Amino acid sequence: MPVGPKATHHALRLRRLGIDTHQEAVVYMRADCDVCRAEGLMAQARVGVSLGRQSIIATLHHINGDLLRPDEAGLSEVAWLALRAHDGDVISVQHPPTLDSLSHVRSKVYGNSLDNAAFAAIMGDVAAGRYDDVHLASFVTACAGANLRRDEVIGLTKAMIDVGDRIDWGRSPIADKHCIGGLPGNRTSPIVVAIVAASGVTIPKTSSRAITSPSGTADTMETLAPVDLDEVAMRKVVDREGGCVVWGGAVRLSPADDILIRVERALDLDSEGQLVASVLSKKAAAGATHLVLDVPVGPTAKARTQQAAEGLGERLLDVAQILGIAAKILVTDGAQPVGRGIGPALEARDVLAVLRNDLAAPADLRARALRIAGALLELTASAKPGTGEAAATAILECGGAWRKFQAICEAQGGMRVPGRARHTHGITAASAGWIKSIDNRLLSRAAKVAGAPDDKTAGLELHVRLGEPVQRGQPLFTLHSETRGELAYALDYVIPRPGIIQIEPLDIVRGNARP
Repeated sequence: MPVGPKATHHALRLRRLGIDTHQEAVVYMRADCDVCRAEGLMAQARVGVSLGRQSIIATLHHINGDLLRPDEAGLSEVAWLALRAHDGDVISVQHPPTLDSLSHVRSKVYGNSLDNAAFAAIMGDVAAGRYDDVHLASFVTACAGANLRRDEVIGLTKAMIDVGDRIDWGRSPIADKHCIGGLPGNRTSPIVVAIVAASGVTIPKTSSRAITSPSGTADTMETLAPVDLDEVAMRKVVDREGGCVVWGGAVRLSPADDILIRVERALDLDSEGQLVASVLSKKAAAGATHLVLDVPVGPTAKARTQQAAEGLGERLLDVAQILGIAAKILVTDGAQPVGRGIGPALEARDVLAVLRNDLAAPADLRARALRIAGALLELTASAKPGTGEAAATAILECGGAWRKFQAICEAQGGMRVPGRARHTHGITAASAGWIKSIDNRLLSRAAKVAGAPDDKTAGLELHVRLGEPVQRGQPLFTLHSETRGELAYALDYVIPRPGIIQIEPLDIVRGNARP
């Protein structure tokens, strides 16, 4: 977006305001400034902003007070960094080019199918930051549910790969794993990476931050080591240690996906077609050749039934094959959370306990991680069929995985100790009985309103499992928050919802739990 000969009439001097809008680029201008009046720029308009050779599309917010002078403009922090701006720099502001790709979005809203060229045009504009949140929300909503056909999922996946970088490791196999989500505390990735890398298989794990959950793998790993590594730094870690656990957004792999994730998180949407495109675009862009996919099944997991899990698995395998990725689906138990911690630091403590072979480590997290690691070892032919889990167990129990994990953390910038929340509050059983059900979604929501994942120490610690007997007053879970206000907010959410953990009364006649 070069500055033309009339740029002096569109020029404004920058002043840094320090406003955090997350990933949304915003420009702040006086409503009565010459540019707004001459160009007829209304609040919430999309405008082109240029500084030297750098240019972005931003949303205009009007300032009516004295925060800015008429010849000044401000930027949100993400826009400031994108333009590499300094106080006093002069920017030009003008109407942006017409977005032709929006016609494809409108077509999808009306229920029409899109071809590869349409998805390529949309993803190109999304990755370039040309869509505002209304446009993004319209596209995400139009594709939600079962609104993407097989060829559309393939087209969307390829388009998301093409607008970002793609890493070629120059060797094979390159292992990876992913869980489709919906299961709180299921933080197997750091454990699997440590085991597989210790076996000699390359496993560069790029992970997302939370979408609708209290923590993503990148959020949890960030409490243990830096994760915002660029591609050069990531390659150094992998060349040195054979594996890493980093945030995918920092290496610009499928960048359109990171933008869509932000909107999906706000809308609390995570539809199947977009899930397939999101997962596999990241894996292909990261150079994965062999992939194990964990698909939990449970009444409050993303896959509610065995049939739904198998259908999703078939869709993932289909698209993975087209992308040249050898994939394996593991359908796992999703009836209850994995481990004890739900929230970045609490999940990190579970991970460390498993890697250190602590006697009190969560047995379910350990078993799940070993199953996935074993499947990867077999898929990459590093273990014979039927021996992968035993091989993974041997690596974990001899301390090889723990040593490798420490080395990976040091290579990523230094190992950290997960923090602890300042405030906690226990939720206890209102009556004696046995644990009949645990609602994953409500429990995740409770951890989120307590402050997770933005507050790394926030979340909750689960003290019971399905089928266990409990006494009246026995702790069910403990909320963790950084502030008293967040803790109070979490309690306001939890107390009216006793169904988060359902307790079946004891059978008085038999004196035993009903199961």
